Amino acid sequence: MADLKEARIPDIGHDDVPVIEVLVKVGDRVEKEQSLVTLESDKATMEVPAPFAGVIREMKLKVGDEVSEGAVIAIIETAGDAGTAAPLAAAADSSHAGAPAADKPAAAAPAPVPPAPAPAPTAPAPAAAVPTPAQPRPPVDASIVMSGDAPYASPAIRAFARELGVDIHQVKGSGRGGRIQREDVSAWVKHALASGARPSGAAAASVGGLNLLPWPKVDFAKFGEIEEKPLSRIQKISGANLARNWAMIPHVTQHEDADITEMEAFRKQLGAENKELKISPLVFQIKAVVAALKAFPQFNASLDESGEKLILKKYFHIGIAVDTPDGLVVPVLRDCDKKGLLDLAREMGEISKKARDKKLGPAEMSGGCFSISSLGGIGGTAFTPIVNAPEVAILGVSKAAVKPVWNGKEFVPRTILPMSLSYDHRVIDGALAARFASFLAGQLGDIRRLLL
Repeated sequence: MADLKEARIPDIGHDDVPVIEVLVKVGDRVEKEQSLVTLESDKATMEVPAPFAGVIREMKLKVGDEVSEGAVIAIIETAGDAGTAAPLAAAADSSHAGAPAADKPAAAAPAPVPPAPAPAPTAPAPAAAVPTPAQPRPPVDASIVMSGDAPYASPAIRAFARELGVDIHQVKGSGRGGRIQREDVSAWVKHALASGARPSGAAAASVGGLNLLPWPKVDFAKFGEIEEKPLSRIQKISGANLARNWAMIPHVTQHEDADITEMEAFRKQLGAENKELKISPLVFQIKAVVAALKAFPQFNASLDESGEKLILKKYFHIGIAVDTPDGLVVPVLRDCDKKGLLDLAREMGEISKKARDKKLGPAEMSGGCFSISSLGGIGGTAFTPIVNAPEVAILGVSKAAVKPVWNGKEFVPRTILPMSLSYDHRVIDGALAARFASFLAGQLGDIRRLLL
């Protein structure tokens, strides 16, 4: 007999993550690890794979649904001939939550299914989002119910609104049932900045309000041929974060050069001995940054939400900016103080591939202490990286070049790496930043120091 099993959402690190793409349909045969749906959290896009092979008999999710760990994605027939179950597929298709409005009522599920709420075929109420079976959604908090037709927002969205100083009662939700989504808050901020409106709450106190001219409206087609290209979802999400960070953090950038001549010679030798690994300069930079964070703990810190306390961290998780076709993402390498160069090279290769394949989970995008943005493989001599809140500093690395350096007797060729350290001036003053950058250059200039 056919064996019907549930494919469920695994641990994704967050609740109420929206489904942005459904990759299969009723009747499709799927292989184990084949992607079923695509989710997008505040920080990453991820595809959820099938836990087993079989034929899709019923889809429980549609685009726009918000899911948590344990939510049912689909009912999959894992045994028996696909052709013999055609009536089941037809019945399931008529009750498919993501289908257009049907001419007749939806059919019941073809087989008993353990309790897990499925999306209703009609316009759902706010509580229709699929909850974790072990942790049912609590009643909607009165604090998130707003006037008019914008009913509610998740705690994560409310926290995001508070960070931007947005009164969430003024935001109209575009999600299912009027639910406020991250894009709605970002759009409100853009409109407020364009119209000269001031943010409220803590953010208003931090930035003093922004009284800007409206964004210019230009008909570019009057001047020549144009093409419109929409921003990717990652660009839209990261754009709001970058705008907030740039507006609310008083940035200063300290520039420093590191002589990496000996480091590069050792790196190439290490690469020749470990040809299965790509050993980039970045792994040495990670180890040097960890040493600098230990020597200057104020850089391994975050301001609390009130801006009145500094939280010093005793762990060393480093964020690495990865260039993907959809934009930059910053996965986090954990416990870098406990890993060697080869371990970091291996892990960095794995996590970079996951980033480009949209396989990163929220847990791999959170918890960073300090970020590194390396443009060394592209070019440039200096730039001003934007601090990745709630971190207080970020290191930008440009392209190394061989330059003549005076050694006291003569000019000799040395490989020089330009570095740009941006920092939050509320936490770090210029003298401390200069010492940090100089210490970092010393670590890279003599890699034996990394053993100390």
